[in-house]
Amino acid sequence: MTIVAEHQTGLEEIHLGDLAERTDLVPIFIMGKKYDVPSTLTIQKALEFAGYQLIRGCGCRGGICGACATVYRLPSSPKIHVGLACQTVVQPSMYLTMVPFFPANRAIYSIDEMKPDVQSLLKTYPELAKCMGCNTCTKSCPMNIPVMEYISSALRGDLERTAELSMSCVMCGICTSRCPAELAQYNIAILCRRLTGRHLRPKARHVHEMVARIAAGTYDESLKKLMTADLETLRKLYVEREMEPHTAEEMWEPQDKTFL
Repeated sequence: MTIVAEHQTGLEEIHLGDLAERTDLVPIFIMGKKYDVPSTLTIQKALEFAGYQLIRGCGCRGGICGACATVYRLPSSPKIHVGLACQTVVQPSMYLTMVPFFPANRAIYSIDEMKPDVQSLLKTYPELAKCMGCNTCTKSCPMNIPVMEYISSALRGDLERTAELSMSCVMCGICTSRCPAELAQYNIAILCRRLTGRHLRPKARHVHEMVARIAAGTYDESLKKLMTADLETLRKLYVEREMEPHTAEEMWEPQDKTFL
């Protein structure tokens, strides 16, 4: 996704009128221009407070989609910091800009026809062999993923380790934007996860069992009721649904087992 921000002068006038009443404002610089924003806001909310409307690049707003990758610097430090705009809180006098989608090669391949080994990786992404081990990718990752370590695992042919280490990747592209060897780390990682799931991990028996139950019509009546329900009924079902507790045991089941 690319980042596009439109400035709304009307919003800016409203916020400027409130400045005299607020004491919690800090200065930040958005693409070089200074704005005073509340110190408790995330970068994404600060952009909107400053009068920008996020048309693209806001995505999930929950630290999952990776669409709001941001780079910034702080006073008296040459270091480039990275973060997701929806998760990173503003700091006084930070200079920031959101990063548009960074181009990276994405190979076309057939998982069924590939072997889960390093030769397949190098044939699909030959630039993998150019990794210098500089660790810039790891230092650039806003998710604190050991990127260089999973790339090293890929080079050793340990695809399962690569899949495990890269599982939290949101594909924001910051690692790729700063890699001197010009690797597309996240595309290499997702290939390893796909090969691991297709060839190396045992097939999940419960998936085939569930597909068979769906094909047998087990849930046809329940689905029909949902599809013909009015909007108010659907809202009630959604609000009153039983949620799995965060601390639930592995074999937790809801009290209403209609859809199990």
